[in-house]
Amino acid sequence: MGLFNNIKFFVLCHGMLQLAQLLVSGYLKGSISTIEKRYGLSSQMSGLLSSFNEVGNTVLIVFVSYFGSRVHRPRCIGIGAIIASMAAFLIALPHFFSGEYEYTDDQNSTKVNVSGLCQPVSTVQAQLFNKTCSKEDSHAHHAVYPVLLLGQLLLGIGGVPIQPFGISYVDDYAYKKNSPFYLGILFSITVIGPALGYLMASFMLRLYVDFNIDSSDSINLTKDDPRWVGAWWMGFLLAGTLLFLTSLPYLFFPRKMQTEETTEAPVKPTSEKFIKKNDMSSNQMHELSLSQFLKRFPHIMLRTLRNPIYLLVVLAQVNLAAMIAGIATFMPKFIERHFMKPATFSNLMIGGLIIPSAMLGIMAGGMVLRRLNLSVRASAVMCIVAVLMGSMFALPLLFLGCSTQRIAGIYPNKSQLCSLDCSCSSEAFNPVCSSDDIEFRSPCHAGCRQGSYDEKMKVWNYTDCSCVGSNSLPGFTLSRICDNGCSHLIIPFLILSSLSCLLVSFSHTPSFMMILRTVAPEDKSFALGIQFMLFRVLAFLPAPVLYGSAIDSTCILWGQKCNKNTSCHYYNLDLFRQRFLGLQNFFIVGGLAFFVLSFLVLKRMDSIRQLQTEQGSNVATGKKDQETSLQKAASVPL
Repeated sequence: MGLFNNIKFFVLCHGMLQLAQLLVSGYLKGSISTIEKRYGLSSQMSGLLSSFNEVGNTVLIVFVSYFGSRVHRPRCIGIGAIIASMAAFLIALPHFFSGEYEYTDDQNSTKVNVSGLCQPVSTVQAQLFNKTCSKEDSHAHHAVYPVLLLGQLLLGIGGVPIQPFGISYVDDYAYKKNSPFYLGILFSITVIGPALGYLMASFMLRLYVDFNIDSSDSINLTKDDPRWVGAWWMGFLLAGTLLFLTSLPYLFFPRKMQTEETTEAPVKPTSEKFIKKNDMSSNQMHELSLSQFLKRFPHIMLRTLRNPIYLLVVLAQVNLAAMIAGIATFMPKFIERHFMKPATFSNLMIGGLIIPSAMLGIMAGGMVLRRLNLSVRASAVMCIVAVLMGSMFALPLLFLGCSTQRIAGIYPNKSQLCSLDCSCSSEAFNPVCSSDDIEFRSPCHAGCRQGSYDEKMKVWNYTDCSCVGSNSLPGFTLSRICDNGCSHLIIPFLILSSLSCLLVSFSHTPSFMMILRTVAPEDKSFALGIQFMLFRVLAFLPAPVLYGSAIDSTCILWGQKCNKNTSCHYYNLDLFRQRFLGLQNFFIVGGLAFFVLSFLVLKRMDSIRQLQTEQGSNVATGKKDQETSLQKAASVPL
């Protein structure tokens, strides 16, 4: 077992494990809009789903601090990773019990009026359709969301020991000069993993959701069709398998291993060294019961939060983390809706451009900090400049966009449709664009009575449309959405977004160093633990739900299934842009404000320290003058 007693091999295994774990997380965010469309979720529900893994993580992170030096860390990592891999398989499970995906104009559907054409339907048939709908669909779809939430909860629980136990294990048994290099590799993977998740989503969503059931000939949708749903479940199976395989080596690593620098008995773990520094011996800490530890934890937490610099910097980071959490979840959807791009394109841009820009910013900030050896106060200035410049590139995004295209009976004015005699289903959604550039939610709503498929153009051409053209000369529609004239703005939008992410990420490393340099040495481990707990409670948990609620408030037409609202079909794009990107700018400005406050407090503290030094110097000078006078007086002859 010499291989499993080698810290380099542990770093290799841990890098692969973290990559697989973050691959699942990044893939979920990349496919969230597709899951939303497939199962009729609102943005608020998908935001809750995205952040639900933080629930288990937040609850158990306190116990990790207690059990860190008491358990077999590699084995705990392995067991946690196995739980996380099972969670990934569980998230993919709804695909296999919820039935085939059905959409308007689906020729394989068994439902009434699937063609979406204008054809009178009797009241009896409509009632029969509603009964069939409620019996067939309600039970399976009611179970989908709880299963997805349970998968996310287990994913968070399984991921609890992976990073803290892995980092502390590497720091304990690596040669001290090599430890920063090893940890740097592991931290860089935390950025690369989500990027690969988005790229994998871009590839998987090119496949039709039911490609394992339907033949390619029976699929009459293209990837640009708003009804298209990609194979979202495939990525979870692949990432879950990789996560399971990378978890197995941890079952064979020893509880303690020899360090790289000596072949003697292993050194005491970092967690034990920290405990010894924390006002009591290591043996005394081991004797604490769990209840005693939990009683002591709030005291240490309050003592840490009383540090004004620590509190202000953490609040600045929380604002930026909330911005990142919301953008990571819903930026692909924003690009899809606003610039009318498929999910494959939006995920490719997030994983291939925006996340690498953030990674470059983090690396550049660390290099500048190392090269200039900045003080805490100078680090605060660096954070202020970086975030201020980032906000200058983020602000123009609010004005870079277009309004919603004209949609009959929906936008810009809600009016009575002329297709009332067609008995169109309220569930119908097969957008068509008329010859006069007005969009209808389906051929039925355009009053179209005939349709033919153009093999060359890969579109349906609907004719005899009573709501298009004039009464004497009915017009035609094509099975596509009307252009809102915004596609040419995608390149400047991506450039500004990437520059904003790069500059804001520049503050990442300096802000962490401000925390490490302003807390007591014995409180560093707890300070970082509290910091990540606040990230989860104040940013990663609520931010996606907040963003999702803001997006839902801009919906102008909700989809319907079995007389219940599903996902949104159409948004007011002006409000969507203002509220989504407005939240982004709000959190950036919030981060900037807290960095400015931390700089002012540091400046005030430096002034007080300088004044105290000067007063101490004056007192010392006065005492010296007094002693000199006494010596002179003593030397004067009587």
